[in-house]
Amino acid sequence: MNMIKLSTLGKNTFLISWLTGTLILLMFEVTGSWLFVFVGLYYIIIACITNMIVFLAELFAFVTCADNRKSHGNAAFLMLLNIPVALLYFFIFIIL
Repeated sequence: MNMIKLSTLGKNTFLISWLTGTLILLMFEVTGSWLFVFVGLYYIIIACITNMIVFLAELFAFVTCADNRKSHGNAAFLMLLNIPVALLYFFIFIIL
């Protein structure tokens, strides 16, 4: 079975971003503290900038590097998956 190849930078950025966002949302749900809302808002700004930089770096590496093209393309796609996850978390927050 072939494993999906991902660049280390893209994979780690996705995991850290996803885990941190999930942790902030869960902490808000458990405690109900509005501190986590403000932390979440600042986190969203920082995560958007960071994810956009990593996405553009992976996209640039996909276009320019011939040897690891597949891993950089997969990592760029993985970075795009953070967008629907963030929207889902936003709708969960609005509903609750």
